[in-house]
Amino acid sequence: MTEPSGGSTDKPRRPVVVPAVALVAVTAIGITALLGGLEERPDPAPPQLKPGQVLDQGQFDTQVIESKITLKPAENEFAEDKRYLDVVFKVTNKTDETIHVGGLPRDKSGGFSFGSTLLRMNPEIKSKWGGQLFVLSKGVESSQLHPGIAATVVARYELPGTTPPPKQVSYDIGKFELLRNGLTDTSAWFLESEPTDVLEDKEGDKVVAKITLPVRTQGA
Repeated sequence: MTEPSGGSTDKPRRPVVVPAVALVAVTAIGITALLGGLEERPDPAPPQLKPGQVLDQGQFDTQVIESKITLKPAENEFAEDKRYLDVVFKVTNKTDETIHVGGLPRDKSGGFSFGSTLLRMNPEIKSKWGGQLFVLSKGVESSQLHPGIAATVVARYELPGTTPPPKQVSYDIGKFELLRNGLTDTSAWFLESEPTDVLEDKEGDKVVAKITLPVRTQGA
C-alpha cells in the first residue's frame, strides 16, 4: 500500500533526543582518539617468589628451595671432576596419580610433567647434553612424583670446563589448569596460556610467578 504523498498528511517525525552524558562521552572518546588512541593498561607483572614460598601450580604445590654448586669427583684417573649447578625444589603431587617429573629443557611435546612448568631459566646454562631433572630420595635418583608426597626435585646443569658459575639464576614458572571437554565429559591438565598476538590468534605459556636465587658456590 502506498503512503499518501501530500505534505499536509505526513506525520511529523519524532525528534531524536541524545542525552547530554552521551554527548560528553562521545566527545571525550573523539578527543582521546585524536591524541593517540585509548591507553591500554599493561597486565600486572607476575609475583616474585621468595625461597621456600609455596606456589600453587594446579597439579603441584611447589617450593623453590635453593641454588648451589655441586662437585662430583672423577670416577677414575682418566676422568675429570665435574661441577654442576643444582636448583632444588620441594614438589608435592596433589593428584591421585603418579606423575613423571619431566625433563630439562622443557619438553616441547607437552604432557603433564613438572618440568613443563619451568618455562625459562636466566641465564641459560648450555652444555652438551642439556640439563637433568630428577627426584632425589635418600641419595637415590628417580623420575616419579607419587601422590601426596613432598618430594625433593633437583634441576641439574653441568658447568662446562672452567666456566665460572653465575652469581644468581632466575626462573619464569607456569602452572597447570584442569580443563573439561564437554563433548567427551572428561578433564585433562594443560599449561595455562595467554594471548601473545591477538591479530594472529597466537598464545604462549603464561608466567604465573618468577623467582631469583643466589648461587651458593661452597668454594667451587
